[in-house]
Amino acid sequence: MNLPNKLTLARFVLTVLFLVIFFSRAPFNETFALVLFLVASVTDYFDGMIARRDKLITNFGILMDPLADKILVCSAFIAFVGRDLVPAWMVVIIVARELAITGLRLVAASKSVVLAAEGYGKHKTVSQIVAIISVLLLVSYPQWGRWGEVVFGFRVFNGPWVFWLTELAKWIAVALPAISGALYLWRNRQIYMQDL
Repeated sequence: MNLPNKLTLARFVLTVLFLVIFFSRAPFNETFALVLFLVASVTDYFDGMIARRDKLITNFGILMDPLADKILVCSAFIAFVGRDLVPAWMVVIIVARELAITGLRLVAASKSVVLAAEGYGKHKTVSQIVAIISVLLLVSYPQWGRWGEVVFGFRVFNGPWVFWLTELAKWIAVALPAISGALYLWRNRQIYMQDL
């Protein structure tokens, strides 16, 4: 098994560890969850970069890399609903978009059509990762004592600045998937309209 595929598999393991730690009652659990999510996000960057650079692209990687990304991101957002950190309706939009695009790609594959990812998809993923990290920062910085309060807790508009960053990031992480998903479905409508 090559290194990019090992990194992809590691992302599945890191997702499970992230969820276990996030819901545990251990001291500094949110901080450890933040670190695990950051490591998982870095593996996402490096597995693709190494696979392209060293020409190690495999069918396993083509299938499992985007699946690992979706599971990581969707698991984090669903976990946030369980802790009342993100409204459920936002997560429904995010997860529904992922399911709709995956379904469209499956229909296309059944017709021997390969649908490439678009630039909007990359921006969507970055916005979701930023939103997840900002939520984790918001809940973990109080565990860091005075240093955390100074860096992340100084107040803007009657709340810590990281709260406002998190609110903005959540809205962007919902808007970009909704818009990019709608555009992707519209541009590729001939694939599913034939079967209606």
